[in-house]
Amino acid sequence: MRGVPRTVRMRLTLLYGTLFTVSGAALLGITFLLLQRNAVFKVRVPCFDMKAAECAYRLPGTSPTTADSVNAWRERQQQTQAQEFLTQAGIALAIMLVVSLALGWFVAGRVLRPLRTMTTTVQQISARNVNERLAFTGPRDELTDLAGTVDGLLGRLEAALDAQKRFVANAAHELRTPLTLERALLEETLTDRRPTLEAFRATFERILTISDQQGRLLESLLTLAISERGLDGRVSVDLAAITEGVLAARPGASADGPRLYPRIEPAATDGDPALLERLVANLVDNATRYNVPGGSIDVATGSRDGQAVLSVGNTGPVVPPEQVARLLEPFQRLDRSARGDGHHGLGLSIAHAIVLAHGGTLTALPRPDGGLTVQASFPARRGGAASGS
Repeated sequence: MRGVPRTVRMRLTLLYGTLFTVSGAALLGITFLLLQRNAVFKVRVPCFDMKAAECAYRLPGTSPTTADSVNAWRERQQQTQAQEFLTQAGIALAIMLVVSLALGWFVAGRVLRPLRTMTTTVQQISARNVNERLAFTGPRDELTDLAGTVDGLLGRLEAALDAQKRFVANAAHELRTPLTLERALLEETLTDRRPTLEAFRATFERILTISDQQGRLLESLLTLAISERGLDGRVSVDLAAITEGVLAARPGASADGPRLYPRIEPAATDGDPALLERLVANLVDNATRYNVPGGSIDVATGSRDGQAVLSVGNTGPVVPPEQVARLLEPFQRLDRSARGDGHHGLGLSIAHAIVLAHGGTLTALPRPDGGLTVQASFPARRGGAASGS
């Protein structure tokens, strides 16, 4: 809107001036009423002689007159004094209004100076120097809290950018490796001067296997992107039913494969059934893949402390506690030399993203004898909690 001040400093100055004007006018009004109430405006007229029933008065510059005319004159004099008081008070209020506006402009500038400094610093921060901070010093007040909040935001932004850079680099590496292998296989076939049908078939089978791995990688990346974007809608689901469906679809365990020990109880929540099914499948697949011969997998669902809980634990190699947080990031595996086995280290990162998208928490704890226990907790279903476990 035109005519409306566009700077905070100007608005604060006008606010200070308005408050001073209103409070000053109220103070003058109260003072005037008190003066009138206490009859402070007095006009003394001398009495010169006394007669039987009346007192004669001599007004200044006039001849004596009756008491009634003196009272009327006295009232006019009181009104004149009151008007003079209001006029002088109004002039004083106007002068002080100008002074208050000047002081308000100065004080507002002093108050907003740290904000201008922070604004200038933030404007100079970009993706190249996101590591810079405001580092605002001073007494603990709203401004230092704001600066601390901005520094915290910059820290989280820096961590997110670093994670994104690592993700892009790892994704490019994971996609480039099979493409390089496919190209090498095709060049080898083309340079073979005596190709056979069996050689062509073997090459095509290897290329198909690599293509399947690329498809799974792209599908995993798409699921990860969808999970990190958030949910478009939520429906009431039961983790118990989803987990039972995933376990029923698993192929039968081999003789030396891990044994499955399910403990399924109702765990009602709100979310996306497809993503939650992918969560359960990823956790169970991870527990199966990184297990030991003759090991075990514990799968449990239930309600605890007002939350729907899914827990998957497995035996396996010993996981150092300091490595657990890294395993929740994309393309991270405990055994870095296992590249090329068709797995890309996205299982736990996808599970983590799905849980966060549902407003839940995912924790992974190493077992003393080897393996991991991964627990996902979700808010209970709105309008009704799951049965206790």
